[in-house]
Amino acid sequence: MTSSISTITTQGRLVIPSRLRRRYGIRKGARVALTEDEGRIILQPITKKYIQRLRGSLKGELSALKFLKESRRAAHREQ
Repeated sequence: MTSSISTITTQGRLVIPSRLRRRYGIRKGARVALTEDEGRIILQPITKKYIQRLRGSLKGELSALKFLKESRRAAHREQ
């Protein structure tokens, strides 16, 4: 694991070192996901490669619509 140090500007901006931008395909206008995990902030570039890796990761899980319907049914039963 390697580390780099950067500074947050007064406007809350963070400069990602060019070495890391090149390595992870982060270009101008790229979107990133920020995840909080046990006192750490994880920055994940949302690239085509990242999206392709996610394919099928929710397979077998309830769809958002089914989840919402089941949640509403359960709430009505409690009333």
